[in-house]
Amino acid sequence: MLTRRTFCTAVSAATVLPAGFAQAKNPALLTAQKGPVQLAPSGYPQTEVWSYDGSLPGPELRLPQGARLTKRLVNALDQPTSIHWHGICIDNAMDGVAGLTQDAVPPGETFDYNFALPDAGTYWYHAHTNSMEQVARGLAGALIVDEPTPPDVDQDVVLMLDDWLIDPQTGQFFADFQNPMMLSHAGRMGNLLGVNGRYDYTLTAHRHERLRLRLINAANARIFTLHAEGLSGWVVALDGMPLVTPQPITDALILAPAQRMDLIVDVTAEDGAAAGLFIP
Repeated sequence: MLTRRTFCTAVSAATVLPAGFAQAKNPALLTAQKGPVQLAPSGYPQTEVWSYDGSLPGPELRLPQGARLTKRLVNALDQPTSIHWHGICIDNAMDGVAGLTQDAVPPGETFDYNFALPDAGTYWYHAHTNSMEQVARGLAGALIVDEPTPPDVDQDVVLMLDDWLIDPQTGQFFADFQNPMMLSHAGRMGNLLGVNGRYDYTLTAHRHERLRLRLINAANARIFTLHAEGLSGWVVALDGMPLVTPQPITDALILAPAQRMDLIVDVTAEDGAAAGLFIP
């Protein structure tokens, strides 16, 4: 098994981001394409993923509340695709659900998305054509709409949680995306867990820093149960909607598929000690 139990470590840990993963925010184009990524630990083969602009997850799109998002989807895949903007209140024609709100974009063609962002919050975008396969192969990214007056924090960090079902011999996804048992029962459960496209993601922070952590569950079926260690704070928003009364983190955090959760936490661990969110 390639599973990884530790999600993100903080407090003087080195930030680990592979070459080529730093992407410009808010690109004019979003290109759905294939390409190799080192998902599994060193020593395993690279995995061919489907991604936006070659990064996993796709580029973080961050705009202010009230702005317009304008993106041209370029389909460089060999099957039709579309983009759904998950959780945003937008015109039906821009919602990206192929067969319902738009036609799927054929290979080699484009589609222009253009809509206002009325509400601040943590959202995400993902393929909505053959999504059982396309999202599992990597077609997803974060969409952050900043409020006019954001909370006073030292870092505002997006954490996209995911799992991948990978053949350890080849490094490639098991291709049984239409497996009837998975479709009708528990869904597609991965054997490798990761954050922001990394099985070993870490974040640098220091004692007494205040962090806003935007959690997004991009997994197909996995419900993540997370425990905070070396951190104290509050759940301040769910699915892009701020809570009237922030809830203190006193127990496990449960994050269902496609769910988002905003935390504001203070680092309480000593510098050099382990802290973060962990799977028990």
